[in-house]
Amino acid sequence: MTVFNAFLKILKRNKVIIIIYTVMLIVFGGLNMTADNNATNFESSKPDVYIENKDDSNNITNNFIKYMKENSNIKKIDKNIEDALFYQEIDLIIYIPKNYGNDFINGNSPEIEIKKSTGANSSYAKMLVERYLKVASIYQKENLNENEVISKINNALTSNIKVDLKTKLDTNKLARSTFYFNFESYSIMACLIYVICLIMSTFNNELIRKRNIISSTNYRKLNSKLLLYNCLFAFIVWLIYLVMGHILLGDIILSKQGVIYAVNSLIFTMCAVSLSFLISTLVTKKEAINGIVNVIAVGSSFLCGAFVPSMWLPDSVLTMAHIFPTYYYINTNDTLTKLEEFSFETLKPILINMIIMIIFIIVFIVIANIISKRKRKIG
Repeated sequence: MTVFNAFLKILKRNKVIIIIYTVMLIVFGGLNMTADNNATNFESSKPDVYIENKDDSNNITNNFIKYMKENSNIKKIDKNIEDALFYQEIDLIIYIPKNYGNDFINGNSPEIEIKKSTGANSSYAKMLVERYLKVASIYQKENLNENEVISKINNALTSNIKVDLKTKLDTNKLARSTFYFNFESYSIMACLIYVICLIMSTFNNELIRKRNIISSTNYRKLNSKLLLYNCLFAFIVWLIYLVMGHILLGDIILSKQGVIYAVNSLIFTMCAVSLSFLISTLVTKKEAINGIVNVIAVGSSFLCGAFVPSMWLPDSVLTMAHIFPTYYYINTNDTLTKLEEFSFETLKPILINMIIMIIFIIVFIVIANIISKRKRKIG
């Protein structure tokens, strides 16, 4: 009980930090709710598409644009088009490269680049583009002239495309939930590293550490107790954040996706505890803790997609992000945004992410115990 009482006293001194990160999560989560509510409804059954055409006046290119105008709403965007895509003001961006039509007819296999949002209509918009390009590719290989290719494409696409969106997913709610839980990774990581390292720095004080060394206290037993108390503290923090998520997000937390969000965040919370425990064995100076929070919590949040959605990050950044447990946590959240069927195959990537985070937990604890043992011998 002596260790537990000391733990509680130190924790009470740092309650302001917990409150600060909780308020940050609520504020940014609330702002996201407001932003998304402006784009939750749409009246048209056609997707909203922006076309950036760098090709000169060409019959093939013009025919493709005409086809898209007939089957979608072509939008003119004054602001940054990728911002418009992010806020789901448009469903798809189409980039037509220079000389596309001529290169296509000559069999040079030019590519039309597309970027889609996470909205339900974006998949339909992408299907429209792929359908045209697939049909066009078939007739291009028949050694026909340009007008003949266009005629055959149009004949093949004359039937009206009727699409019934039967998805039961509320994509806007899931997108808001993903944003909330993604940002939660920063709050959890920063809060736990800061508070746990402050608590552990007190126990790792030179005088206290030497007193423990000469006592009959087993370092494994002491570390186990401290780890248990830290896990208990982290569980309470996780529970508070989950309750706040329920208040902000509503009944989505009680859905199948909500249960996975909760389990995923709990595993990540325990991962943050073990990482904090490891850091506390390496750093004993309280002055260095702020710097560590900035490097690890803020750095991993930027690299892994907590602040900026991972779909906007370069591949090189995402490759680097694999070294952080935050990446696997956020990857699961992003997967849940579009998960409708629950089967082993669809849940497999999520299970793999969770297993990897559990491996991180084990590795962090083992390394922390090894370092603690060596420091005890040196002391």
